[in-house]
Amino acid sequence: MKRTTLSLIAGATALAAVTGFAALTAPEGTAAPEATKAATRLPVERVGLACPVPSSSEVAETVYTSYTPAGTGTGKTPGADKGNDKDKAEKPTALLKPATGATASGGTGKKPTAPKAPATVTTPGKPVTAEANGASVPALTGSATGALAPGWTVQQTTVVPAGGSRGLLGLTCGAPDTDFWFPAASTAKARHDYVHLTNPDDTAAVADITLYGPEGVLKSQFTEGIPVPAHSTVPVLLSTLTQEAAQRDVTVHVTTRSGRVGAAVGVADDKLGSDWLSASADPSGSVVLPGIPSDATSVRLVVFAPGQDDADLKVKLSTANGAIVPAGASTLHVKSGMTTSIDLPDLTRGSAASLFLAPENAKRPVPVVAALQVVRGKGEKSEIAFIPAAGPISARATVADNRAKASTLSLTAPDADAQVRITASAGSGAGTPASKTVTVRAGTTTALTDLVPQGLKGSYALTVEPVSGGKVHAARTLAVPQDGIPMFTVQTLTDDRGTVEVPSARQDLGVLD
Repeated sequence: MKRTTLSLIAGATALAAVTGFAALTAPEGTAAPEATKAATRLPVERVGLACPVPSSSEVAETVYTSYTPAGTGTGKTPGADKGNDKDKAEKPTALLKPATGATASGGTGKKPTAPKAPATVTTPGKPVTAEANGASVPALTGSATGALAPGWTVQQTTVVPAGGSRGLLGLTCGAPDTDFWFPAASTAKARHDYVHLTNPDDTAAVADITLYGPEGVLKSQFTEGIPVPAHSTVPVLLSTLTQEAAQRDVTVHVTTRSGRVGAAVGVADDKLGSDWLSASADPSGSVVLPGIPSDATSVRLVVFAPGQDDADLKVKLSTANGAIVPAGASTLHVKSGMTTSIDLPDLTRGSAASLFLAPENAKRPVPVVAALQVVRGKGEKSEIAFIPAAGPISARATVADNRAKASTLSLTAPDADAQVRITASAGSGAGTPASKTVTVRAGTTTALTDLVPQGLKGSYALTVEPVSGGKVHAARTLAVPQDGIPMFTVQTLTDDRGTVEVPSARQDLGVLD
């Protein structure tokens, strides 16, 4: 695969998504304009992402894949036709770059080297890749503007072939925010879980971390008022935050008192390998966890109810043939403020699947967050990954860094039949885009492995767009086995919010006599 090589300096920063708006102000002393017409959807003009430090391993090999789907945007930023120097500087860009104030993973203090050629997208519809290897790779940030902003996504994929962080670690770099939930974290002795906090802005952020175990809030220290300097990243080892006995299942809540951060949990298990735990979808009464691999040897469900009420949930497994009740796990009681978990052995039985959680009393839904810990393989040949709860795709979602014979796209429709259009982009090296329309029956999970660009060289992106019918949730599994270890990672697809609703205003200006 032909890629641009990166050497990176320390840092972590990100720019928030900025959308346009429209307003109409009447002259002073006149009547307000008539009510707005139907709103118009326009492409967003600026988005930002943050990618945490990929690994502390000297043998880590990381690939960044940057991609903007074709088909949204005008190709110009406002004023780009005027031809002056300022307008030329405002041409659409989509760029990954290191920040200025971060250190390598775990605060090693190793001095990263400067980048030679960042991964820059210049055209929608074609992925761009860049490599960065070793332990001194810093957190990265990216921003996209103009026609390259709608749907811009960056995938960070790391292979660590040996050592305590051995595994395939995948993460869709996320937008900075002020509130994150991470079920399925741990402070157990065999686990080394770091919360990576990345400040994208020019001023310092202040974050709080709260840990919830099976008995409620864990007594913690050094978790309030954590300073995250401007344009920097702070890795926080969870086990150092509490003196209580190690907990196998912990829910982590990250909030900010001021500013914004990007947040993700890096997990390393002494026996099961390592991967990223992304944030769960916002608390909801019904939860969908898509994309459980067909050959999963162990699945553990972790759920947390953040409100004042306990949650009683119905559990269903969505397979290719329909929704069934898992043996011995038809219902789950989740106490308020306490992390609840349950093992689901022999869950998939050779069929890719998804998990549905719904309130037993549909009239009284209690919001929850959830995630799955999934293991493939056995014994020393095991590998771990995580599937957080995923929201539905309302307009479009994309996942980058797909590879021939290594990627599986799982689609599930919990409530009603749904039709979606799936597009495989051109390859990062070469390849002709391909697309097809798929119908997902209600209650089922459809796994696709055959949609690959013709003449593919390099990696490609997959974009999912609902066409008709019910809600659709999706996840991508990337499997890259090494030395008999079934290394894999799962990324849920999140709606890209590539457009923004802008109200249209109308004012009737009469002619004065």
